[in-house]
Amino acid sequence: MRRLCLSLFTIALLPISFFGRGDERTDPIKVADYKKPIRVACVGDSITFGFGWNDPRSYPSQLGKLLGEDWTVRNFGVGGRTMLRKGDFPYWKEKAFKDAQGFQPNVVILMLGTNDTKPWNWRHKDDFAADYKEMVERFEHLPSKPRVFCCLPPPVPGKGNYGINETGIDAEIPLIREVAKDTAAGTVNMHAALERKPELLPDRVHPNARGYELMAEAAYKRLTGNK
Repeated sequence: MRRLCLSLFTIALLPISFFGRGDERTDPIKVADYKKPIRVACVGDSITFGFGWNDPRSYPSQLGKLLGEDWTVRNFGVGGRTMLRKGDFPYWKEKAFKDAQGFQPNVVILMLGTNDTKPWNWRHKDDFAADYKEMVERFEHLPSKPRVFCCLPPPVPGKGNYGINETGIDAEIPLIREVAKDTAAGTVNMHAALERKPELLPDRVHPNARGYELMAEAAYKRLTGNK
């Protein structure tokens, strides 16, 4: 009995990360664990939708080609949308948000935050992490129990455009990482994929075709563990 009590006491002292919380989840998707095709929902704003390149060069479209026939990738991006509920155009109110949940995905790639950096939205920055965490958990609690990957948004070269700015992105990145640690989520570093490549962001916000290709590759490597 004493040995059992000590064992239980030891378990109680283990860090949260031992149970998958407190540290970003980094293991790739194990295809063998899923009934095929594996359903992937790409949730986000115009950078997900594919501003100027929606089909076939958006990152979700290119990701689908990289993943192959065992996967189905669907694009739920809506231009101009925010993670912040108090933002000018919250993704929360969009039909695409309901459709993404109705899709019952096995994997969710979540990339919102770029439009939140606009000054009139970022005044609500204190709500960003809580809103982000709630959306992650909304997806995690679906019957399909998807793996969620939170994207660190692409960089904004120079002064940005449309009110979007790198200062806000820099402030969001640690918040997004913290949300990933507080949930069962992982991250995809879209910021690193395009960092110091301003020529791939011709309007200083949206990637060109090559930029979307690099984003698709970053997501592919993160999901599969392949290099």
